[in-house]
Amino acid sequence: MINIKINNIEIAVEEGATVLDAAKQAGIHIPTLCHLDLHNTKMVNQVGSCRVCMVEQEGRRNLMPACSTTAVDGMVIHTHTPRAINARRTIVELFLSNHPKDCLVCERNGHCELQNLAAELGIRDVHYSGRRAKHPKDTSSLALVRSPEKCVLCRRCETMCNKVQTVGVYSTVNRGFDTVISTAFNNPILDTCCTFCGQCVSVCPTGALTQVDNTHEVWDVIQNPEKFVIVQTAPAVRVALGELFDMEPGTSVTGKMVAALKRMGFDMVLDTNFAADLTIVEEAHEFIARLKNGGPFPMLTSCCPAWVKFIEHQFPELLNIPSTCKSPHEMFGAIAKTYLADKLNIPAEKIVVVSVMPCLAKKYEAARPELKSEFNHVDYVISTREMARMVHEAGIQFNLLPDEEFDSIMGESSGAADIFGTTGGVIEAAVRTAAAWLNDGKPPKIDFTELRGLEGIREATITLSGQKLNLAITNGLGNARTIFERIRGGESNYHLIEVMACPGGCVGGGGQPYYLQHDAEVLRKRAAALYITDESKSLRLSHENPQIKQLYSEFLGEPGGKKAHKLLHTKYTKRGV
Repeated sequence: MINIKINNIEIAVEEGATVLDAAKQAGIHIPTLCHLDLHNTKMVNQVGSCRVCMVEQEGRRNLMPACSTTAVDGMVIHTHTPRAINARRTIVELFLSNHPKDCLVCERNGHCELQNLAAELGIRDVHYSGRRAKHPKDTSSLALVRSPEKCVLCRRCETMCNKVQTVGVYSTVNRGFDTVISTAFNNPILDTCCTFCGQCVSVCPTGALTQVDNTHEVWDVIQNPEKFVIVQTAPAVRVALGELFDMEPGTSVTGKMVAALKRMGFDMVLDTNFAADLTIVEEAHEFIARLKNGGPFPMLTSCCPAWVKFIEHQFPELLNIPSTCKSPHEMFGAIAKTYLADKLNIPAEKIVVVSVMPCLAKKYEAARPELKSEFNHVDYVISTREMARMVHEAGIQFNLLPDEEFDSIMGESSGAADIFGTTGGVIEAAVRTAAAWLNDGKPPKIDFTELRGLEGIREATITLSGQKLNLAITNGLGNARTIFERIRGGESNYHLIEVMACPGGCVGGGGQPYYLQHDAEVLRKRAAALYITDESKSLRLSHENPQIKQLYSEFLGEPGGKKAHKLLHTKYTKRGV
């Protein structure tokens, strides 16, 4: 431990801590912009590029950045001297002088850290003017939009993409005034190995990286009398949506969410959890078939479209091991436009399926040609943030809504489906059903708590029907890379692996409410709410869902059968790096 003094407060900190770390420990606020602590990883974005956190040290002439200055024993720091405050104001004014003035219509309006800094520092005028950097907007993808003119060169996206997710799309290009964060050869994002996980969007402090907005199309189709519009909602949405209406993180708002969607004008409000149960039936059947046939192992879950694209680019030689199951919302769309269309006596071409997802990669996934038959399974995807905005646009007082139930036919689900939204949930749901099928319909237990947690890589060994099975769970694409490299190197003895691209799984998806510095406590609360919902249900095994049983008996036939395989399974494509 070393001792320093900040604003006349004596502080003991561990050797190697920064001045910013010490200030936080003492409850002293120093404004930052480029700095970012990333949950579940040792990576910290502390390039000190923005210089907003400048502080003054006694005995030193120059100001220094608190985020990247290591604390030294005996150091005396002052964080809010006139000189430090004036330096911050100057820096932020310089940022604003090179920034577009479209804050009122910006996606990040009200959630912009540059905007918040200007307010915190009392900036009411920009004293600098001159040439502004000009860079074209990239709207090539269906998932995210790049607006380089709004970039403040904090390099958070670069750290997230290259060091945490290990995808390697972004890098700093050019020098001086022409510096910009871009892709290799300035290629459109669609032509890179981007997985569209959206984690760069979640850490961007301004509107330089945003989601593609599909709300206008959804409003238009809701108002179209020729269309029958069905909306489905993912499990992670309902434990995060409330945060956008000033509720505590982890508050489950399922009933109010359903009520809001009905008031918005959707013809049917159904649950992606139904399709999560369907996914588990198909996935557990596939896993047991591999156990009986001796592989191939390990089998990888395939619900997350971002990691699927990651393996297609980075590890194409392993494309024979992921489960061939489509993701739940794609399965839902396939069943909605066949089985449900027949039930409702509505032609499939008149049905529009809208997915409310915590994920930006789902926007990309919905357009994948491998997931289509004679129609798109899912027509539009909106994020948790987009749904909240639509609720506000409709003038709905969300907090005052009564709880309402999902519509029937495809609205019932098990607790196993609820936990799909958190890391470890998909594999636990699959193990529950596989254990039951291997044990004459009676699983040895329901709760496989050894599969839970937020660590980036977790391992467990369980015994099913006398056979020891090695399982692994990973969240974050950098952690997934570690697992895939073990498999490629022949070091793996896993039988089943769950992979999620985002921190904490879908609860930390790129379409969820913005939360500063990937707050681990927020992720923990969201995940806990899903487990509480699971435990509160009498139905906790996917294959026991009566509506799933009815679907197979009336329409699909057997799990893994010909019709099920045509509608519910897919193939993967080798892509360039």
